[in-house]
Amino acid sequence: MGARIRTPWRAIGSLAAMSEHPMTQRLAELAERKQEALHAGSERSVERQHSKGKMLARERIDYLLDEGSFHELDMLARHRAHESGIEERPYTDGVITGWGTIDGRKVFVFSQDFTVFGGALGEVFAEKIHKVMDLALSVGAPLIGLNDGAGARIQEGVVSLASYGGIFHRNVQASGVTPQISVILGPCAGGAVYSPAMTDFIFMVDQTSHMFITGPDVVKTVTGEEVTLEELGGAKSHATKSGVATFVSPDEQSCLDDVKYLFSFLPSNNLETPPELPVDDDPMRLCPELVDIMPASPNIPYDMKKVIAAVVDDGDFFEYFPRWAGSIVCGFSRLNGQTVGIIGNQPMMLAGVLDIESAEKGARFVRTCDAFNIPLVTFVDVPGFLPGVDQEYGGIIRHGAKLLYAFCEATVPRIQVITRKAYGGAYVVMNSKSIGADLAFAWPSAELAVMGPQGAVEILYKRELQNAADPVARRAELVDDYTERFANPYAAAERGFVDDVIDPAETRIKVIAGLEMLKSKREELPHRKHGNIPL
Repeated sequence: MGARIRTPWRAIGSLAAMSEHPMTQRLAELAERKQEALHAGSERSVERQHSKGKMLARERIDYLLDEGSFHELDMLARHRAHESGIEERPYTDGVITGWGTIDGRKVFVFSQDFTVFGGALGEVFAEKIHKVMDLALSVGAPLIGLNDGAGARIQEGVVSLASYGGIFHRNVQASGVTPQISVILGPCAGGAVYSPAMTDFIFMVDQTSHMFITGPDVVKTVTGEEVTLEELGGAKSHATKSGVATFVSPDEQSCLDDVKYLFSFLPSNNLETPPELPVDDDPMRLCPELVDIMPASPNIPYDMKKVIAAVVDDGDFFEYFPRWAGSIVCGFSRLNGQTVGIIGNQPMMLAGVLDIESAEKGARFVRTCDAFNIPLVTFVDVPGFLPGVDQEYGGIIRHGAKLLYAFCEATVPRIQVITRKAYGGAYVVMNSKSIGADLAFAWPSAELAVMGPQGAVEILYKRELQNAADPVARRAELVDDYTERFANPYAAAERGFVDDVIDPAETRIKVIAGLEMLKSKREELPHRKHGNIPL
């Protein structure tokens, strides 16, 4: 037998190196395609975006998510509308989609890319968004949409419109199941505005974001009205007039910071409770400043935000719709580390009355908190509903009923604190014991009555005042008598409509103890398809 010839392993390796492995070529091709996807927009488009002070779609995702946590989906997707006349077929098709984490918590995101087709939505673009929406709902994670696009892709016609329908349908399926946050970072026009409108929160950037159904040119053509882009659909208009923009920020970075801050208050889905954070603020801390906050006269206003700041952890309060419907204050805080939704009448604005806008704002906030297991704490100082022809014709009955409905429907822990006025139907609507509040506390300054002393005296003693020798003096006597007998919390406490009359300084202690007790609360609503809220 001849000797065997053995080839050393090193020699085999060198032979393989001589002819490049097929996988190497394929990996190089993959890298090239992904590079194209990473730079899908032209240099000119990128330059124009940056010149407006706007970040690119990927830069926004990198800023929003934890470093290195983003996993992209459909990076190599391209449109297939070959007959549309669009010759370019850039990767990503104008939207970046995927998932990552914020503070270690899973979140899905899509970011519209204005440098590719102006961020206009076509079939493939929409399919990518449909996919992340479906995934977010199936795994129970929030969805954040970074909107910066020109609406429907005209070249793709009715396909684009039908694709929007798929997004709208998914918005509704996820509503109340997983938090949905819309961030408007550029134009958002036509049918595109309805997806953000159906999400839980809308963020806008001053001077950069614009939302409208029809633009200024169409408005002028149809109605003859001349209006600027900013006046019609800018962040300030939607934050102060229309009640569309929940939060407004001065620039993109602070806007995305606010998104992350809001995210810290929310659970991932409706089956979880919001994250609890460690806190240094003593749950047994007294609030002596609250004793002095109440003015001597019931007709002098005070700032309800100062009451809230004194009670919550570290004075930290993230206000919801801070520029709209100012007679009611809503927002997120923590008490002993637990997320709470705070609602309070604001005596500094229209004496804290409930009107059409404040009722809508409060109702929306209550339902949002209830959907995501966030307990509600209500600070009450309400003289009634705003009177007037405009309010009645505008539907104050219907709109006021929304807030009433929202509280009646809410099953989360609910605590009421009456600081001063609690008059008439408005008192009942503001989370009273009779509509399901779990605990109701009142300060000694609380006035629970059908109406204020002045109005009550005018009705009850009308004839006597007409016949009185000195009507002014007699009116003053009757007002003092009514105030002493009815404008206090003790009649309500005797009947159990108020669980305890407390020292204002103990408000924080009492509310935290109540929330701790209510953590195990369980309440089931009657089985039904859905209630019929008075929309």
